[in-house]
Amino acid sequence: MSAPTPSAAPHLRLLLDLLAEDAPAEALGAVSSKARAAGVPAGELAEVEAATATALRIRSALRQHRRRELQLTALFDTAGDLAASRDLDDVLKAIVRRARMLLGTDTAYLTLPDEEAGDTYMRVTDGSVSVLFQRLRLELGEGLGGLVAQTASPYATPDYRTDDRFRHTRNINAGVLDEGLVAILGVPLLLGSSRGGTGKVIGVLFAADRAPRVFSPDEVALLCSLAAHAAIAIDTARALADTRSALAELAEANAELAEANAAVRAHSAAMQRAEEAHDRLTDLVLRGGDVKDVAAAVAGLLDSPLTIHDPGGRPLAAVRPDGAGLAADSMDAGWLVETAEESRTGARAVHRDGRWICAVLAGQELLASLVLHQHGRLDDSDRRLFERAAVVTGLLLLLRRTVAETENRIRGELISDLLTDADRDPAGLAERGRRLGIDLDRPHLLLVAEAGAREKLCAAALRYLFGGEIRGVSAEHSGTVVLLIGCGGDGDPAPDAGDAARAAAAQLGQLVQAPVTVAATGPAQGPRQLASAYAEAARCLRAMRVLGRTGEGACVDELGFLGVVLGNTQDVDGFVTATLGPLLRYDAQRGTHLVRTLSAYFGAGGSLIRAKDELHVHVNTVVQRLDRIQVLLGRDWNEPDRALELQLALRLNLLAGGQER
Repeated sequence: MSAPTPSAAPHLRLLLDLLAEDAPAEALGAVSSKARAAGVPAGELAEVEAATATALRIRSALRQHRRRELQLTALFDTAGDLAASRDLDDVLKAIVRRARMLLGTDTAYLTLPDEEAGDTYMRVTDGSVSVLFQRLRLELGEGLGGLVAQTASPYATPDYRTDDRFRHTRNINAGVLDEGLVAILGVPLLLGSSRGGTGKVIGVLFAADRAPRVFSPDEVALLCSLAAHAAIAIDTARALADTRSALAELAEANAELAEANAAVRAHSAAMQRAEEAHDRLTDLVLRGGDVKDVAAAVAGLLDSPLTIHDPGGRPLAAVRPDGAGLAADSMDAGWLVETAEESRTGARAVHRDGRWICAVLAGQELLASLVLHQHGRLDDSDRRLFERAAVVTGLLLLLRRTVAETENRIRGELISDLLTDADRDPAGLAERGRRLGIDLDRPHLLLVAEAGAREKLCAAALRYLFGGEIRGVSAEHSGTVVLLIGCGGDGDPAPDAGDAARAAAAQLGQLVQAPVTVAATGPAQGPRQLASAYAEAARCLRAMRVLGRTGEGACVDELGFLGVVLGNTQDVDGFVTATLGPLLRYDAQRGTHLVRTLSAYFGAGGSLIRAKDELHVHVNTVVQRLDRIQVLLGRDWNEPDRALELQLALRLNLLAGGQER
């Protein structure tokens, strides 16, 4: 008996086992070699090799997700340290240690300015082995840290010793050389904002390696997030120090002046109330509260109605002191944006027209505005509480944005798969959607947007979905940004696709600060319908581009007869083939340019002279080609009705990617 033919099945099972064990990439890559050595037939061997490539991609994706999860967990842990600990040293040490661990650097350290000495000193180090480096003091503006502090911007260098962007001094060079540092990344600790519009730099957080290294944008962003936590910790510690100092002064005054006891106790209680309020708000964030929960807590603490608005002035939450909902008043959005900018510039809450407004910031970015509907003046403790609430709200919005970006990225992968090949596994796509909270079987509007700055458009689409009442998911696909927006649920009528496209074009254009063109279609439901809807929206977008409607929003039904032809209910390819088929086949078989000649002739208004200039040929050549066109299409090809049909077919052929003029 002949030996049985080796099968691919054991090798495929081995791939699954290696994936489950998180085996190294080399072990996965060796499976196909083992299959080849075992004599697996060529057809099955190809399956093993394809499965190996897929397993390697899955392993890479899993590792990337684990790394993002680790980074997000570290940020939450840092927020927990900030809420649970009153020891500034412990919090800063934890932040520096996590910076070193997450970036995988040899060392990490944090410097703070010494206002009395007029220089900068090492506050915390992790992984440092040099006593000289740990005791290093720098003059203001020196080295990489000096540039970061002056510009309030992150800076990185793959080799500090040879980088001439920074002011090197003998003191700095000696410390860096003694520690053996080469690659250094520094980010500012920003707090509030100054009159110039940039955050106040209260320190610098560093991560450094003892070998050359290029820091990625993700690593810079992660270190900036940790620096934001460090700034909050330092500011909180200073606030608590101010409180303790005030309490000590009041206690001394109470001993010296008995008649001031009542005032001292009242002020002490106010300070304690502010500290307890801060703890309560921070704990609320850590327990998963949302913007409305924070608004309700602050409204109750200050006994006044409170509203929270996005950067454009649109309301996010509105509550009364008792926690009940509040109908937003007719506040002018432009006035609110202008007042919030004043608060951002002064780094303080401002009182205008019977309301207190405080900007919610993340570095230089305005995340939201708190509006306290309180006609009277706030005492210092209540004003500080109100301003501290803005800091906590900013922390909440940053955490929510991080989670939203991660979720949207995962959901965006589903949308890309849906639009790439919906017929491959529609049931599987629907099940993936349900696991991610997207019910593809419910009606959705599908929007396709494009702009000159595609990266800015991707970020703007996320802010558009995250910051307002719109609920959906976005993904980059084929050079455009696709938005899938749920609609028409629970008996509500489906919104108009054209109105949705215009609203999205306007708001995305404001966020990008550039024209954004949006084509919409739907409602559609189910993987196949949604994929078909995307194809229709993409055609609509191309039509808008050709028609010169850049920066607008529209649906297919609004493009007139061209839109009807472009719609999913029409056979566009059949129309083009039926109208131009003889010319297309003739050009394809003989390498001629009859379609281009006809397009140039119509574009020239029937002028042979202008047509020959457009085609760069002799006028006799144009005449000969038109004679051939007449033979192929019939003697009536230039009659008005037939000419209109031909011109429309030429335009549709151009939109579909066919031969150009």
